[in-house]
Amino acid sequence: MMQATALPRNETGIETVIGVLKQRFGDRLQTGAAIREQHGHTTTWIENQSPDAVVFPHTTQDVSEIVKTCAAHRVPVIPFGTGTSLEGHVNAPAGGISVDLMQMDKVLAVHAEDLDCVVQPGVTREALNTHLRDQGLFFPIDPGANASLGGMAATRASGTNAVRYGTMRDNVLSLEAVMPDGQIIRTGHRAKKSSAGYDLARLLIGAEGTLGIITELTLRLQGIPEAISSARCSFPSVDAACRAVMMTIQYGIPVARIELLDEMSVQAANAYSGLSLPETPLLLLEFHGSESGAAEQAETFGQIAEEFGGTDFAATSTTEERNKLWQARHDMYWACLQLRPGARGISTDVCVPISRLAECVTSTQQKAADLGLLAPIVGHVGDGNFHTLILIDMQNTEEVAKAEEFVGWLNDLAISMEGTCTGEHGIGQGKRPYLIKELGAATQYMAAIKAALDPENIMNPGKVLAGQS
Repeated sequence: MMQATALPRNETGIETVIGVLKQRFGDRLQTGAAIREQHGHTTTWIENQSPDAVVFPHTTQDVSEIVKTCAAHRVPVIPFGTGTSLEGHVNAPAGGISVDLMQMDKVLAVHAEDLDCVVQPGVTREALNTHLRDQGLFFPIDPGANASLGGMAATRASGTNAVRYGTMRDNVLSLEAVMPDGQIIRTGHRAKKSSAGYDLARLLIGAEGTLGIITELTLRLQGIPEAISSARCSFPSVDAACRAVMMTIQYGIPVARIELLDEMSVQAANAYSGLSLPETPLLLLEFHGSESGAAEQAETFGQIAEEFGGTDFAATSTTEERNKLWQARHDMYWACLQLRPGARGISTDVCVPISRLAECVTSTQQKAADLGLLAPIVGHVGDGNFHTLILIDMQNTEEVAKAEEFVGWLNDLAISMEGTCTGEHGIGQGKRPYLIKELGAATQYMAAIKAALDPENIMNPGKVLAGQS
């Protein structure tokens, strides 16, 4: 397991805060070992660093009271959504209080005529879309996991639909947040655009809870398309598949999703999801529009795929067939674990300009092979983002060292290609060393913003910025 840096603890302050919050929140504050460990849980190889207590607020005012109490005693506050983050975001390296927002799970308003809604942060994307379905609307950001919308905003999540609908940055109109001093702010209202002042919403989106806790979101919605068509196509190599993606994007086809599975991933999907796909690199696509428009998009893609050696092209508008394919894509983490039973799956992601995608993916495959690592690749390749799941024995120190070398090499490669060390996982603890490599002096200004807003460094300390204590 990758060791996480511990930070100095404020034992007296932590004890005092737990006492005050226990009196205020009663059974909604928990200190049992199991629940604390769950809230330090991270689906990666970074060691678990549990908080000292977990509290479950119901309202923004509850969150404000919690933060004010912690601020008065200089005790860390760690926001928690569903715990699906991948880079140690919810760990508590200095101890402190985990603020679990999952009971703040109400859809507060839907304005169908304006294509927006207002939600509390604990609403999950699946719950929101279930709520919206009978109004002919949907929220398009789909990171795979059934994450909370507050957590998705905090990590600037994206996912399979980002190539057409953008990321959380593009789909949050405004938000409400509790700042490090406990004050409640609102960054805007429901207007689709504004030139009023600094864009504080965009500052908090992607800040990973280091600048404040998001307690309400106003989200942009989309109408459910008249027609949805899915397609799949196999390719002789990852390079050929990536070049077909590049051509599709450059041709201007308004594809909603375009996902890559390499050979190992297809093998895993066949075994886990009961599919019978050719075990060569595969693209999965989805097209949204009118009946004729979606069909035309699929047909045009089929012609492009043929130029790059694409075979077994098949398109379908049948809901059952579409759902089966996309469920298999969403189950890829679990499917790939079956390639090496007992191994830990270490997921990492990078994103590069679309013109460098083929080179980056093929270099990644070669590097993994050179190191003797089993590392299937999947990706939201329509925007140059892909994920590698390294399957390793955590008890084998040589394998762990090779995995660390591989992750570092991949981050450096993406940055050298004018890309990013993380397209959607975020920085957390795991990728802090690479942020300064990517952004250089800009990180000094990030640190200045952090120090100005959170001078006592109580908001999710030890995350994002290297050297933050």
